[in-house]
Amino acid sequence: MSERPAAIVLGHGTLADGLVSAVDRISGEGARLLPMSNDGLSGHDLVARLRKAMEESGARVVFTDLPAGSCNTAALRAVHEVPGAVLVMGVNLPALLHFAMHAELPDDEAARQAAQRGGAALRAYPDVKRAD
Repeated sequence: MSERPAAIVLGHGTLADGLVSAVDRISGEGARLLPMSNDGLSGHDLVARLRKAMEESGARVVFTDLPAGSCNTAALRAVHEVPGAVLVMGVNLPALLHFAMHAELPDDEAARQAAQRGGAALRAYPDVKRAD
């Protein structure tokens, strides 16, 4: 297990806490992820808090819950200023598990793979076929 967080999970409300807790329960690798919330923060304050967390932790990967909104806007601003930083939008549990369990990979590569894994994990049941 890594000594420092390799990524920050930024979400609305307590979503990031719940996702990181689930990753830790399933894999024991929750310490690789630092949860953050936008609760009670202005857009400016959220950017400042995220920048500080990236600087202090050394994390260069940020996962956000939505590809829009205050969390994502703050992450775009913060990541844009950090060379080599990666932003993954629309995070889910399969994506975070993949990232957390692949410490052997460079963080940017693990983040890109996590994005693919997260997207591939989405399913609908039953799989309804449309008639064209």
